Amino acid sequence: MYTMVLSISHRISGVFQSAGLLLLAAWLVAAAAGEPAYEHASGWFALPWVKLVLVGWLAAFWYHFFAGLRHLAWDAGKGLDKASARRSGAWVVVLAVLATVGCLLAALPLLGVGS
Repeated sequence: MYTMVLSISHRISGVFQSAGLLLLAAWLVAAAAGEPAYEHASGWFALPWVKLVLVGWLAAFWYHFFAGLRHLAWDAGKGLDKASARRSGAWVVVLAVLATVGCLLAALPLLGVGS
């Protein structure tokens, strides 16, 4: 059951990646369109719910990344037994949380938080 939930989560995080790329594309188009368009997009990206979506996108990125590495190990025939699969699943979750928190903490000075 545990590994099944992680597998489904891997697929869902892939869908979130696609949705997040639409936001990234919109931001890049606004940046390329000039200052007025960029200022308008920046106003949207400053909204609290959009920031929350971006944090979710970041978490989905890291989860999908580490779960993808786990799947690559499986493709190589490593860690297929039940105990190893559970252990690697726990590592995927821990590493995704740590990477997400690490990125958020690293971004705080760039966002002017705490200065």
